[in-house]
Amino acid sequence: MSEERYLTFALGKGRLANKTLELLEQIGITCEEMKDKSSRKLIFVNEELKLKFFLSKGPDVPTYVEYGAADIGVVGKDTIMEENRRVYEVLDLGFGKCRMCVCGPASARELLQHHERIRVASKYPLIARDYFYNKKHQTVDIIKLNGSVELGPIVGLSDVIVDIVETGSTLKENGLEVLEEICPLSARMIVNQVSMQMETERIKSLITKLKTLCQEGSI
Repeated sequence: MSEERYLTFALGKGRLANKTLELLEQIGITCEEMKDKSSRKLIFVNEELKLKFFLSKGPDVPTYVEYGAADIGVVGKDTIMEENRRVYEVLDLGFGKCRMCVCGPASARELLQHHERIRVASKYPLIARDYFYNKKHQTVDIIKLNGSVELGPIVGLSDVIVDIVETGSTLKENGLEVLEEICPLSARMIVNQVSMQMETERIKSLITKLKTLCQEGSI
């Protein structure tokens, strides 16, 4: 399509956006407007490269991409799994690595092995349900929490939790441990399905450059 059309990026706020912008700079894509921390702007533009950027809360990124408000998004794999939007996941960017795990006190390990009906607290009810129902074939009661899910087993709300684990230090400090690993997580690039067809060359070129960079970085 026409090079005059802007490609729009939706980036998850915080470390994810900062790291993504660092990567993009290494392949020659910059957005000076975004470096102004005092700016109240919501949309940042690189007129020369015909690119637009905006920041949003992580869970909203797949929504913007599915509905075409953004052509490209960068967000954690956990968010992609939980939001379950119709988007193409095209690239593992290799940063923000952690794991989605079932955690709890050591005594809960037996409950998982015997497939008993248990209560599971999580910020990620969809991921938890998919894991227990479709992979473990275990009936569970899922309790949605928004705050510190580690509290679940400690106060007797749940038997185990499903949550992201980076170092595991918070778990240890609270007498909990990783009981089962669901999947590895990291930052991923997603693309709107129509944009991939309309702007194939530009998007594929971007993916190729980033993929090369990620591979070089992992050596």
